[in-house]
Amino acid sequence: MNQEDYAPEDAYEAEDAAGDDAEATRREAGEAESSRASRGWWDRNADDYQSEHGAFLGDDRFVWGPEGLDEEQAGLLGPAGSLRDKDVLEIGAGAAQCSRWLAAQGARPVALDLSHRQLQHALRIGDDVPLVEADAGRLPFRDASFDLACSAYGAVPFVADPVNVMREVRRVLRPGGRWVFSVTHPLRWAFPDEPGPEGLSVAASYFDRTPYVEQDEEGNAVYVEHHRTLGDRVRDVVAGGFRLLDLVEPEWPEWNHQEWGGWSPLRGNLIPGTAIFVCERD
Repeated sequence: MNQEDYAPEDAYEAEDAAGDDAEATRREAGEAESSRASRGWWDRNADDYQSEHGAFLGDDRFVWGPEGLDEEQAGLLGPAGSLRDKDVLEIGAGAAQCSRWLAAQGARPVALDLSHRQLQHALRIGDDVPLVEADAGRLPFRDASFDLACSAYGAVPFVADPVNVMREVRRVLRPGGRWVFSVTHPLRWAFPDEPGPEGLSVAASYFDRTPYVEQDEEGNAVYVEHHRTLGDRVRDVVAGGFRLLDLVEPEWPEWNHQEWGGWSPLRGNLIPGTAIFVCERD
């Protein structure tokens, strides 16, 4: 198999990660390089991302992934009525759609993202949610500042040290606080990032944890995604000081006819595309 024949499933999609001149490879990428690449990629691609997917995401809707699982129905953070007066941190908030939904439930959300341009889109939609530009591995908050933390495909797939992120989230949560995050289902790493039948045949080892990197002509990473197996993700949660309450694998609903990068009704009805980890701080 040639490397160019394979690309992992990213946080919704990465087919335009670095433009036509990017070289796709598999190599190690550390924390600083991964963070720098993610910031640059989202700053460059935020406009296209919000233009293409903004209607599906809505301005104030909390969607956990391309399947369209809505927090209003799922209640993974707790019943909607229990969110009132809760301090909530959204990590990798993008245009802060999820935070806006949380605010409508009476919560006090803070939307954090690495990308300045993504947060500019949050301001374009409205200035009703506090915004913070920061790295998920170095959260700029005091200990025990929040009751809940959440992330819908934000940060976790792109960091070299996910346990550090878990520990940072634990630090800023109050005892008993819930941490819920969604990522591309680890099984998808073994399949090509294609929505059609070609995306149903295994093309790489599920157990190969070498990061997927797109780099420029000088070898600088412009997009990085880190793979963890399902077991790795569970161990990361535990090592970060959390108790895993639930692992949700959303099924593809009949009403959803969209294709989004490698996500599609065809694949969604056969293999899982999203994994949601529901965790609690000990």
